[in-house]
Amino acid sequence: MFFCAISGEVPTDPVVAQPSGHVYERRLIEKYIAENGADPITGGKLELSDIITVKANPSSAPPRPPNFTSVPAILNALQNEWDALVLETFTLRQQYNATRQELSHALYQQDAATRVVARLLKERDNAREALANVQSSMGIAPVDDVEMDAEPANAVPEDTAAIVEATLNDLSATRKRRKMVEGYATVDTVRSFEPKQSIPSLHASSPAGINSIVVSSESPDVFITGGNDKTVQVYDASTQKVLHTLKGHTKKVHHVAWREGGDGIPLIISASADKTSRVWGYDESSSAYAPKQTFKTHKGEVVGLGIHPSKRLVALASADKTFSLHDLSTFQTVYHSDQFDTPFHSLAFHPDGHFLGLGKSNGAVVIIDIRTGSAAAELAADGEAFSVEAVTFSENGWQMAAPGSAEGETVALWDLRKQKATMGLDLGGGFKVKSLSFDYSAAWIGVGGIGGLKLFAPNKTKEELWSTDGDVTDIAFGHLGKSVWAAGGREVRIWGA
Repeated sequence: MFFCAISGEVPTDPVVAQPSGHVYERRLIEKYIAENGADPITGGKLELSDIITVKANPSSAPPRPPNFTSVPAILNALQNEWDALVLETFTLRQQYNATRQELSHALYQQDAATRVVARLLKERDNAREALANVQSSMGIAPVDDVEMDAEPANAVPEDTAAIVEATLNDLSATRKRRKMVEGYATVDTVRSFEPKQSIPSLHASSPAGINSIVVSSESPDVFITGGNDKTVQVYDASTQKVLHTLKGHTKKVHHVAWREGGDGIPLIISASADKTSRVWGYDESSSAYAPKQTFKTHKGEVVGLGIHPSKRLVALASADKTFSLHDLSTFQTVYHSDQFDTPFHSLAFHPDGHFLGLGKSNGAVVIIDIRTGSAAAELAADGEAFSVEAVTFSENGWQMAAPGSAEGETVALWDLRKQKATMGLDLGGGFKVKSLSFDYSAAWIGVGGIGGLKLFAPNKTKEELWSTDGDVTDIAFGHLGKSVWAAGGREVRIWGA
């Protein structure tokens, strides 16, 4: 007799998962695969093609469900509700066991650390007592403890500053004479954008919502998303399959970033409302992303995330009014700032890598020189204070964009050379900015938010090149700027020429 590994009951339509060998009720495992794409027991990747029907006797064909006005239809609806309850109970049981294990491990570490500290304190006191006895027997007056010199608590390390300076020299020297990539999209291409693909039902349905999207620079059809369901997903739009689901956060994921290319392995980095940032690295032996590090630097939600142009550093901004820098080679925190006057809400690197833009809750963007960790300027919009939820820098090196009003119906374009807002983009009534992004050519800027997605020319014409409806939480430009991707709800939509 078989028992379903999810419900614990005898299955009416038993199937076996080929990779793990576990037996499941067909309708339960199919619903679980549709939501998670993984084996509920082992956590490994599992597809519908991997389950095999078990030909058990006696067998009988289930009746075909009639219309929903009959008693059998009502029973069928109750059965579906029961299935959902069983799946939810199973997931909660797994989360409960995982939490118990994490708590046990944390308590063990705390106890071990306390014992080590107590032993070291005892050894120190014994050594001091022995030294005092020797000095007393030799007639030498005891001396007070001497404090060792240390680096300033909030100084950017010299090697980190050297990375930033070298990157600045390399990129700024070529920025003015850089040539556009062959085949890159033009303004006329943008004007002709039309719907190409819509990918629904991403992440879990409860709590639903995608907060961040990043398109791969090496595989144009692959993208990652961070959602309210506390997970990060890697998805292939060409095959319409979830490639990886990365778990570990205990609250919603605000932002995701993808470190591709360079000297190191591919890394996926996330920032969450659980006050942590997690790093996963690609393991070629298992063809999967494995946890590498969890940064627990901040005491508030991590609301900003950015990878330095050198691809060797990552910056985090938090609602605790601080920001931090972390080395992606050693996975160590190299700098944690002092507290500022207001919480942060967004973060972006200047394309040359020496400046960091941090959106604050008073309507201003503070520009940080990360070679010193100090503020170089603070650019504030006129009017009442508001939370700057998006900030972005242009590849031309001198232009920055941020929301221009508390209502979120305008975008201010700042000239960094003059430290002045030289232009404003009017988005129309009812619009609320959630995401901003310049394309690589700096010829247009994307504005996404409550009210839709709009593409503008960031010059004196302020021309609206293209727009579409539907609420948007985050946007990204595709390969060679020939497409724009938008996340909203549980859906990712793609437009292209």
